[in-house]
Amino acid sequence: MARLDLMTARMMNERFGKDSLIALATVEEGKPRVRTVNAMYRGGAFYVITDARSGKIRQIENQKDVAVCGEWFTAEGEGENLGWVCLSKNDRIFQELKNAFSAWINNGHMNEKNENTCILKIQLKKGILFSNGKRYEIEF
Repeated sequence: MARLDLMTARMMNERFGKDSLIALATVEEGKPRVRTVNAMYRGGAFYVITDARSGKIRQIENQKDVAVCGEWFTAEGEGENLGWVCLSKNDRIFQELKNAFSAWINNGHMNEKNENTCILKIQLKKGILFSNGKRYEIEF
C-alpha cells in the first residue's frame, strides 16, 4: 500500500473534490448502518453537512470507525463531528462546502442558523481507488 502521492491525490480531487454522492457506513450496536450522503473530498478527508442529532452522528460518537464507497473507490476511516457550521474554526471548509453544494444547499435542506447543523469530517485511513483499469491502494 502506497502513501497518497501527487497522482492519486489528483485523481481523488478530480473525482470527489466536488458535490459527490458516497455511501457512508457506520456501526450501531454491532450492526452496520449505511446511507448515501452528499460529500466533498479535501486533503485526505470527506466532508458532509448534516444534523448533529442524526443517526450517523450518534453512531459515530459511539464508534468512530466508518467506511465509505463511491465511484470505483472504497475506504475506511474515522468520523468526527466538527460542530456547528458557523463556528469560526469551520469558516474555510464551510465556504468550500457551500460552493460545492450550491445546486441544492439553499433549497431548505440546510439551515446554517440552526446550531445542530454541523460538519462531519471523515478522515480516511486507507482505501482502494480504481482508475482506467488500474488499482491504487492508498494510505492517507
